[in-house]
Amino acid sequence: MVIYVPDRTGRFSQRPHYRAEELDLECEEIICRFLHQAYGEVKFPVSTEDLTRLIERDTDDLDLYADLTGYGSDVEGVTEFRHGEKPRVKISAVLANDDRRENRLRTTLTHEYAHVHLHTYLWEAELPQQHLLPPERDASKKICKRQTMLNAPQTDWMEWQAGYACGALLMPVARVRHLVRKYQEDRGLFGALDHASEHGRELIQSVQLQFQVSADAAKVRLLKLGALGTAGAGSSLFSR
Repeated sequence: MVIYVPDRTGRFSQRPHYRAEELDLECEEIICRFLHQAYGEVKFPVSTEDLTRLIERDTDDLDLYADLTGYGSDVEGVTEFRHGEKPRVKISAVLANDDRRENRLRTTLTHEYAHVHLHTYLWEAELPQQHLLPPERDASKKICKRQTMLNAPQTDWMEWQAGYACGALLMPVARVRHLVRKYQEDRGLFGALDHASEHGRELIQSVQLQFQVSADAAKVRLLKLGALGTAGAGSSLFSR
């Protein structure tokens, strides 16, 4: 069960504190239920079209061709929260207009969906604490930059939660665990693999292909789950 702690950023009086395991379970349930309702079965990778449908279901508007340059050249997604209404999501047109960036588009879509699912209620329960913040034109928006899509520091709690959930939606924990165990069993391996080793690189590539994600996204997910580490890192959740 999620607990609440003081929000040291000052945006809210309290904010949710999720354990990684909680996000893993919730995200796997969300994406599997969505796919089962749509198709009567669950298969991965999730299509990019289905990711857009998931966002459209829970938002008032999804703009895949937005000009976000006004927020900065490295901004790829924006979620606008509105009290009493569903959020609006904008994705940089740079991603949707370039087939070579589809994996980045998929990451951005799931990152913004995570904000929608995890954080919308905050704007319903409590408007941001403007008296604790300097006046901001974009106080009701979450402006997401490329470099923090996957692996934001935990001090930036909204981005960390959305980044973790992004990986958990695209690469659900039970499916990743199954892939890793099979890879290790087939090769007589045990415990976390060195991410820079040949086996580590092959495992990253296997996750890329299975879930249609970038090498960076696969690596971050495997590192966070403990399937990858450094040489001699020992056991992980995959050896339990």
